[in-house]
Amino acid sequence: QVQLVESGGGLVQAGGSLTLSCAASGSVLSIYPMGWYRQAPGNQRELVARISLGGSTNYADSVKGRFTISRDNAKNTVYLQMNSLKREDTAVYYCNAQRNGLSFWGQGTQVTVSS
Repeated sequence: QVQLVESGGGLVQAGGSLTLSCAASGSVLSIYPMGWYRQAPGNQRELVARISLGGSTNYADSVKGRFTISRDNAKNTVYLQMNSLKREDTAVYYCNAQRNGLSFWGQGTQVTVSS
């Protein structure tokens, strides 16, 4: 099984940028479609972006044009580049891997965007 550890969260002003990283261990990341999700207080966890095994990406409408998901299989790491951050992007961000009907999650990293 794969273990996922997110990093890179923090406090940033509106309009700023952050890059989240998701490092995998226990398995090679290249065999998993990957995704970033987020959950704000009182809200359900929602999909932010995902990347297929072949590198195809899709994004939630709310982050299109601002966020970019990428993967470096050699480093066993997935990234989420977040630009033009808004207050409504404030949430705990989680990395996700799926394979054979199983879903694996990291512990999450907090992103707080201040005005």
